[in-house]
Amino acid sequence: MLKSVAVLMSSCGVLLAGCGPDSHDANAETVANLLKAGFRAEDITVVDGAVHVGGDAHVPLAASREMLQPGEGSQEHYRSANLVGPNVTTICVHPSSEFSGNQLLYSGLLRALTNYNMLGLRLRFLLGTSTGCDATISARTMRGTGHSAGQPSGGLPYGVILIGTGLSDYGVYAAEHVITHALGHTIGLRHTDYYNPNISCSTGGGGGPGEPTGVGAIHIPGTPTTATPGGSIMNTCFPLDTTGNFTSTDIAALNALY
Repeated sequence: MLKSVAVLMSSCGVLLAGCGPDSHDANAETVANLLKAGFRAEDITVVDGAVHVGGDAHVPLAASREMLQPGEGSQEHYRSANLVGPNVTTICVHPSSEFSGNQLLYSGLLRALTNYNMLGLRLRFLLGTSTGCDATISARTMRGTGHSAGQPSGGLPYGVILIGTGLSDYGVYAAEHVITHALGHTIGLRHTDYYNPNISCSTGGGGGPGEPTGVGAIHIPGTPTTATPGGSIMNTCFPLDTTGNFTSTDIAALNALY
């Protein structure tokens, strides 16, 4: 269940179990930091007592503080102020037993890891736990067709991605797309159509005014200044005909960062 930022700021009593004074203060500060970083209030929600943005990215308090750094805003490929540090080169992705037991999601995960590794980035993604991992991401399942991830903090990628088992209804390319997208959040990428999610989520392409650009939306050099349907794997919604692969501008953005 999603709770709006207005509910969070008015009363902690409506949140789920575990919401004490410390939790309320931390969430209130996280929300305030996100607003300062340029996120729209309507895009900030509380899921099970934790602050999320864009419907799929969990933002811990520490990560929200890191976002308050100088930067230039833009409307297309962009990142937060939070990135994976230079000491991290090998990231191990460990699927839960339920995730591994879902053949379609497991195949989508393998394809998503290949998407990143074939680019020859500084970051390398390995399946499972092994020695030599600089960081670990747990891949778990959730109900429905959605997903959840988060932004890096302390130089480490966000440690958990949740992928909906309902993606089985859409095929392996959709699972590959969503998992690749979720991993993108863990290393600092934000939605490319954040200023108008209807670009990817509505066939009409309409929408309200754009999200204010600011210190939380840092333009990635060499990428476009407008979002288009199907133009990026980091768009808010995936197209039904997705191939699950990076676009040329996705590749340019990742090479610029890593």
